[in-house]
Amino acid sequence: MSELIEAQKARLYRTTIGFWVYLMTDCLLFASLFATYAVLRTATAGGPGAADIFELPLALTETIILLVSSFTCGLMLLGLQAKNRRQVIVAMALTYALGVAFLAIEIGEFAKFVAEGHSWQQSAFLSAFFTLVGTHGLHILFGLLWLVVMLVVVVRRGLTPKVTRQLTIFGLFWHFLDLVWIFIFTVVYLLGVAS
Repeated sequence: MSELIEAQKARLYRTTIGFWVYLMTDCLLFASLFATYAVLRTATAGGPGAADIFELPLALTETIILLVSSFTCGLMLLGLQAKNRRQVIVAMALTYALGVAFLAIEIGEFAKFVAEGHSWQQSAFLSAFFTLVGTHGLHILFGLLWLVVMLVVVVRRGLTPKVTRQLTIFGLFWHFLDLVWIFIFTVVYLLGVAS
């Protein structure tokens, strides 16, 4: 029995290390997008800048929603440790709902900008903005799809060692996206409105 537990721990360790390598490549992706945004944030081509179009209360609402989803994701991980299937399912459902709310606000913001004539084609600033924030949004969408699949797996199979490993990796991914959003909120929205 102890050999099986040790094998499961070793597999979790290898999987986690592999996923950290993936997250580091994602860090490089977002670092390059942040650098591009920093260089192009004043390249408005005579159009509106960040202070003209960003709504800080909306971005703050998105931030709060995503931070609360990080908390519910943490509750999911605590449920995993306690082998509490009900807690895991409830926390997953809450994380999903909050992620959908975040994504809906982001898509609504994009649609509003485009409807007002401020699309990614208007200026280098808007192109960099849509690319950076849109890339984060695509990651959130991927995370939501992953979460739905895992929710079905937990309901059908329970908290097997494989499911526990997969949800632990999902937790790393979701917390990473929250961290990236904190940088987006600070660099894009807060500094943008302040300038």
